[in-house]
Amino acid sequence: MSIDLFNNEYVKDILFQPTAMADTFAYLDQEGQGIFAGPQLSIDHYKRIVLTGMGSSYHALAPLYYRLIAAGLTTHWIETSELIYFAESYLTPDTLLVVVSQSGSSAEVSHLLKTVGHQVDVIAVVNDPESELAQKATWKVLTRAGKEFSVSCKTYLSALMALNWLGDHLLPQTEALFPALAECIPWTTTYLQHWQEHVEELKKLYFGKTDLFLIGRGDSLAAVGTGGLILKESAHFHSEGMSSAAFRHGPKEMLSPSVQVVLFEGAKKIRRLNHQMAEEMQGQGFNAELIAEDSRIDAFRFPAVTEGCRPLLEMLPVEMSSLALALLHDHEPGVFSIGTKVTNIE
Repeated sequence: MSIDLFNNEYVKDILFQPTAMADTFAYLDQEGQGIFAGPQLSIDHYKRIVLTGMGSSYHALAPLYYRLIAAGLTTHWIETSELIYFAESYLTPDTLLVVVSQSGSSAEVSHLLKTVGHQVDVIAVVNDPESELAQKATWKVLTRAGKEFSVSCKTYLSALMALNWLGDHLLPQTEALFPALAECIPWTTTYLQHWQEHVEELKKLYFGKTDLFLIGRGDSLAAVGTGGLILKESAHFHSEGMSSAAFRHGPKEMLSPSVQVVLFEGAKKIRRLNHQMAEEMQGQGFNAELIAEDSRIDAFRFPAVTEGCRPLLEMLPVEMSSLALALLHDHEPGVFSIGTKVTNIE
């Protein structure tokens, strides 16, 4: 099977990411102040904040979750599918509900909106301004990623940008993270200019591998979770995303010559742990590589950036991995065989 990546719609979406990021940044930077103009938003009015989404939209909430927790706010991070059936007690007027959905019309989100009606204030982070979520939310934070073919990529990075912006507005007393995200855009452009070299390098890394583990801590759990998801749907390759500590508590027994582990270096305060774990596995003769500033894999290396920017850049090597693995297994990248872009059945 001959696969033409240059005419692949998923690849086109990946290469469009700098534009989607720039458009989202410009929109929020220039017009974002009007989002909470009326009604006014004050988190002091709420007993708790609930963050929810499905798939990559759920995983994208990791950095905001840890940021709110660090600020001392009672915050819960729950998949929408679980929230509507097993955490209904949170769906009360004293809850501020943050719902992330690229389409704004997935089955679980529709169910949630019917459940809460007008009783719960909802902040929507959504890419489609005409969607049910955008129309019914109390406030809507829009991304400007444009229509996406299949696998989440440009909508995901745009959502991470929007969630940084939202965090700044929920926590005005803390250091703003959104302005520094401007530096992510030119670096993303530079990285993607070499996408073909990255894919070829990663094909060599993954050749002969049957399983892939993505592991990290803290904000990197966004890339870990989303990566485990998109590698399965875009490349039809078995991959799992989990915390570094969870991997040590059992799954490490899966290590073998056919297993590849990719560790995300992460925030400064836990880098030592991730580097130590990578060195430990390498010393035991297993396949482990770091996505880090000093990675020995070119496709896994990126410069020192702000904490807000890092979760965005961490996804780029995962996207290149999805292309490499798809090619190795003779699969058209990003083409679904069973599912659809928007999940409309619970």
